[in-house]
Amino acid sequence: MPPLQKPVTFSGMERCLVLGLVLVALGFNGVYGVTDSQDAAVVLSLKKSWRNVPPSWENSSDPCGEGWEGISCTETRITSLRLSSIRLSGIISPDIEGLSELQSLDLSFNTNLTGTLPPSIGNLKNLKTLILAGCSFIGSIPEELGNLSDLTILVLGSNYFNGEIPSSLGKLSKLYWLDLADNRLTGSIPVSPGLDQLLHAKHFFLNKNRLSGTVPPELFSSDMVLLHLLLGDNQLTGTIPPTLGQVKTLSVLRLNNNLLTGPAPSLNYHTQMNELNLANNHLTGPVPDLTGMDSLYYVDMSNNSFDSSEAPTWFSNLISLTALVFEGGSFTGPIPEGLFSAPQLQLVKLGNNSFNGTLDMGNSISSSLELVDLQFNNISSLSSAYNYTLLLYGNPICSHAPNLRFCQQQPKKPYSTSLSECGNKTCPSDQKLNPQSCNCAYPYEGNFIFRAPVFQDLSNSTAFQSLEKSLWTQLNLTTGSVSLQNPYFNNDDYLRVETGLFPSQGMYFDQSEVQRIGFALASHTFKPPTEFGPYYFIPSSYNFTAYQKLPGIIR
Repeated sequence: MPPLQKPVTFSGMERCLVLGLVLVALGFNGVYGVTDSQDAAVVLSLKKSWRNVPPSWENSSDPCGEGWEGISCTETRITSLRLSSIRLSGIISPDIEGLSELQSLDLSFNTNLTGTLPPSIGNLKNLKTLILAGCSFIGSIPEELGNLSDLTILVLGSNYFNGEIPSSLGKLSKLYWLDLADNRLTGSIPVSPGLDQLLHAKHFFLNKNRLSGTVPPELFSSDMVLLHLLLGDNQLTGTIPPTLGQVKTLSVLRLNNNLLTGPAPSLNYHTQMNELNLANNHLTGPVPDLTGMDSLYYVDMSNNSFDSSEAPTWFSNLISLTALVFEGGSFTGPIPEGLFSAPQLQLVKLGNNSFNGTLDMGNSISSSLELVDLQFNNISSLSSAYNYTLLLYGNPICSHAPNLRFCQQQPKKPYSTSLSECGNKTCPSDQKLNPQSCNCAYPYEGNFIFRAPVFQDLSNSTAFQSLEKSLWTQLNLTTGSVSLQNPYFNNDDYLRVETGLFPSQGMYFDQSEVQRIGFALASHTFKPPTEFGPYYFIPSSYNFTAYQKLPGIIR
């Protein structure tokens, strides 16, 4: 008897190639029509591992020729696969490596898409955009992603990835946007090789993980062009490295909610910085001097262990400041009246300090100032008039007269898109009123999360109406067909805004429109007004079930 032979095994790409050759050999070379046979075989393999694929995927075997929703082609080759927020479930098959001309892959916000990320994705050498945010992927991030030499956007946020950040990501020399936020990543930030090699990247979002170790000094250099560095909500230790000062382009720096110690380095060479958040660490020494940082809109250094001192002079000299938050500090003495005259100032929160004496806000209080929170200090009297929200609960002044207006909180109503033109009209529970037409429709809904807005006033109609206009203009929607509701700041101090985008005609978006809008938001092609800062969008699943029941819709 001849010896038993070992079974032959194939890689994912080899399986697809074999399948294509078999079909050709059997005379089925026309079964795929326009589409390259290998690409078609790969998509059919993916289809077997997914549920809730678009209806058009059920009607033919020719993705390019029959216009499968979510798929774009260049001649016979599939170059784009975008299936964001369609309730897709299953896993990503390793066979995906067979789509060798793929440039864009977006499967974001399909919460039932799970399993590990196949290392074979690293063989998609033409891939420029990889967006897998808001799914339920587990396991480690494959080292093989470092082979995607053309990649410009890598978004893996809001999953369940664990393990360390692969140092191989440092090979992605064209990377512009790196978002690994809100996962379970551990270990240190990789450098040399690692993220310090990403000299063209403008956005590092590594916040809300379990990263430990120091912020490595080697991470920063004068050759970098970083705009946004978000490392908050981790377990980082040690000091803030002085080399951070070499990155002159920084606009947003968030190191909040870590375990950082020691004195803060000099920061006032960051003349382009808009937001600085060092809150909830263990920083010591003198309060950092921010003199000259005239672009700063937002400052939060709350709950550290800085030396006790009177309010620094820069409190009154930052001309662009919209929000000053410095709670749980060790400030003593009077609050300088010049603080309240900054022309764009909207919010001051200096609670839980030791400010004392008489509160004198001066005669030139900023017309933009909406909230002053000085709770739990030692303020004994007030010598100026202020007509907006002033909170002094927990000060001696309130122990003598607890019913005074400023001893009780008086929240202001946040902005919402007006429906006053629609009267008392109502809609079925699964529909919403289109503010443009006052007709009931099925909007594309979700939540914007703005990570670093430069304003704090939730009643700011100018800002929110500017966002509405940007949405309908850039997304090619009808003027007025955007609804914004219930803005609030969450526990991360991010601005969350419920958003509804309404179809220009009829009651529904078709799936191609949902994919177009979803990709514009997921890939950050949409640019909000500058005062909203960097964002991500969490879409709700669209109600395709109702749409597919319409007469004439192929199912």
